[in-house]
Amino acid sequence: MLRNRVITALVLIPLVVAGILLLPSDVFSWAIGLLVLVGAREMSQLGGVQHLMASVVYMGFVALGMWSIQIFFDSQTIQPVLLLVGLFWLLITALLVLRRRPLGQVNGMRPLVLLGGGILLVIAWYAVLGLHQREAVGPSLVLFLFVLIWMADSGAFFAGRAWGERKLAPAVSPGKTWTGAAGALGGAVICALVLDQLALLSLSIASLVLLCLLATIASIGGDLFESLLKRQAGVKDSGTLLPGHGGALDRIDSLIAAAPVFTVGLFMLERLA
Repeated sequence: MLRNRVITALVLIPLVVAGILLLPSDVFSWAIGLLVLVGAREMSQLGGVQHLMASVVYMGFVALGMWSIQIFFDSQTIQPVLLLVGLFWLLITALLVLRRRPLGQVNGMRPLVLLGGGILLVIAWYAVLGLHQREAVGPSLVLFLFVLIWMADSGAFFAGRAWGERKLAPAVSPGKTWTGAAGALGGAVICALVLDQLALLSLSIASLVLLCLLATIASIGGDLFESLLKRQAGVKDSGTLLPGHGGALDRIDSLIAAAPVFTVGLFMLERLA
């Protein structure tokens, strides 16, 4: 299992980094869009869709959503939407951490999961694309966002294994601990210090730390939210696409939540600076 995880990571990470830094934004939008559609297929299954054709129709609606949001929104008009979605992720993180009532399996189709999951996938796609389209520094900022999430995951994993005892959200994800969350936030602070040294943004160190902390908190919420859906669906992983890692959603759940928070947070902090 660990061997498969390592091999998959060694193959995927160079491809992801090269895609972010080398692909033009229009091509990058297609690449990340295909990943989102794979995630939509898995989301349909978590939402109770049983038949392949119904999943394909759902993927079509998500693709239509990506096309529509790109046509009818721009970098200014999308900000209120990103703000609402960002606040949703911060709120859902708190609610999932506070939840103590055990979760049971839910049978049948769940329209709210399908609708909400589709919207969240589309918004995350647009947030990442909007970040990538920023002049000069866009690809570097997208790569930084990915590194931030990877750093938070690594900090949570190692701190949790070494010192983790008190569970963070035992009803949703028994493996996560408060010490792991602290490790994730510590990784976020390190990333903020690195971002300050890179001078990609004209923001104060305090603003960068705040931005990275909020995005990391949201990433934890994204992970918990997917764990909630999987527990209700009675599955361990969202899919089997990536050996040792599960499905596409298992790899991008943190990104789905962190991307809107990071993008809108960056916009607001730059406006205030």
